[in-house]
Amino acid sequence: MLGALCFGAIAIFVVLARRAGAPLTSILSWRFLLAALFLTIAAGGLRALRLPRALAARVLLIGGGGQALISFLALRALDHLPAGTNAFLFYTYPAWVALFAFIRGTERVDARRLVALAISFAGIATMVGTPWSDTTDVPLVGVLLSLSAAACYGLYIPAIGRLQEGIRPTVVSAYVSIGAGIVHVAIGLATGGLTARLAPEAWASILGFALIGTTLAFLLFLRGLAVLGSVRTAIVSTIEPFFTTLLGALVLAEPLPPSTLLGGVLIAIAVGLLQKKNEE
Repeated sequence: MLGALCFGAIAIFVVLARRAGAPLTSILSWRFLLAALFLTIAAGGLRALRLPRALAARVLLIGGGGQALISFLALRALDHLPAGTNAFLFYTYPAWVALFAFIRGTERVDARRLVALAISFAGIATMVGTPWSDTTDVPLVGVLLSLSAAACYGLYIPAIGRLQEGIRPTVVSAYVSIGAGIVHVAIGLATGGLTARLAPEAWASILGFALIGTTLAFLLFLRGLAVLGSVRTAIVSTIEPFFTTLLGALVLAEPLPPSTLLGGVLIAIAVGLLQKKNEE
């Protein structure tokens, strides 16, 4: 639960850093570089990160590159969406995992999974409206960015799961942070979006992002995963988007419309159904 709460604070740190004038590329670059340092220390130092070159390259490229893309899409959506709405939309990723498994033929389609997918997408419609409704003020570009991040994460999870077989989770996390940091630094240097000349408030938010929203989030989540297993961990993690919504209302003074909470409840129910099926 503590790990989920740490992940839930990510959007708040990003919005505060953006309000202090920090470009998103700089926020993500320094977030991953600082987290890579912290995670390397947690893993036991540089010696603990030794892997065969081919494997290290794959983890850096697929793990780090995928994480860089997902982070950029999900956090760019915050330019258009409240933190809570963005969190709930991104939390549809278990449904995308199931959907892609259906398409690949690696998972059997049954009634419970179909119901869970339907409930999940009903939750999206409740929050953002439908093409034939004109009662929502949620920007379409933000919805597309957030759902794209969730869909990419749905592809990323099985890919990183295969990559990390036989490797300590803290080592994989360190490599992912290093790889993502390299990607964002390269983009920042190419576009001029990377700078260290940031306001103290921005640096404080970035440090909180790296330490709380990345390092502690990874370590606590992995520790809980080892004790609870994947199914119960995923169900406990449904607290994350609700916590983000609450923090957005308290810290950022963002609106808390009933449609967001109702849609979030539907998505949480869908996640619970999907995970219950996996447990069986």
